Amino acid sequence: MSWSSGKDSAWALNLLRCDPSIEIVGLLTTLNAEFQRVAMHGTRRSVLEGQAEATQLPLWVVPLPWPCSNETYEQRMTDVCTRAISEQVDAIAFGDLFLRDVRAYRERQLAPTGLEPLFPLWDIPTEQLARDMIAGGLRARLACVDTKQLPATFAGREFDDALLRDLPVSADPCGERGEFHTCVHDGPMFNAPLPLEAGEILERDGFVYADFLCQHEISAMRN
Repeated sequence: MSWSSGKDSAWALNLLRCDPSIEIVGLLTTLNAEFQRVAMHGTRRSVLEGQAEATQLPLWVVPLPWPCSNETYEQRMTDVCTRAISEQVDAIAFGDLFLRDVRAYRERQLAPTGLEPLFPLWDIPTEQLARDMIAGGLRARLACVDTKQLPATFAGREFDDALLRDLPVSADPCGERGEFHTCVHDGPMFNAPLPLEAGEILERDGFVYADFLCQHEISAMRN
C-alpha cells in the first residue's frame, strides 16, 4: 500500500482489507531523508512509524535526498519495485481519487515492472467519500495547507463534518487538488488510536504545516 500518512491511503487500506482476495503485506512511503519527514505532508518519521505499528504492517521506507531530482526519485522507486517483485508482491495500491494525469503516471511507471497498480478509491464522488470516511470512524488532522487555496487557519484542524462545512466551495472535500494534506490518527485500519499532540505551526513557500508529535515525544521533551 502506497502510504502517504494521510486519510486517503488509510481509507484505501481499510477498503482493501475488506476484500478477501487481497492480502496487504506492507506500507510503502517516501521520506525526505534530510528532514526525516513524509514528502508534502510533513509527517514526522516517528508518527509514520506509529501509524505502521497501529496498522500492524511492516513499513517500507524509500529515503529521498533533498533536493531530489525526478530521475533520482524514479530510480529509488524502481529499486523498491524490484524488491517487491523479489518478495512475490503482485500489486501496489494507491489512494488517488480522480486526477487522471497522476494515475496515468503511476500506471506508466509500473508497466515495465509487472506490478499491478490498484486504485480502490478511484472516481468515488469526493463529497460522499469524505463523509463516508468520517462516518466510518477515520480521524485525521490537517497537516499541510496550501495558502493559495485555503486560509492558513485550517492547518491543524480535525478532518470532520465542521471542516467540510467551512471549506470554500472552490475546495475539493478531500483536498485532491492539493488544498490540504492530512495526518491520520485513528480509524478502522488501526488497532488503537495514535495519540498525537499539536506542535508548532510553520509557514514555508506558500504552505502552512501543523507539526504533530506522538505523546511520548512530548513527554520526553518536557522531561
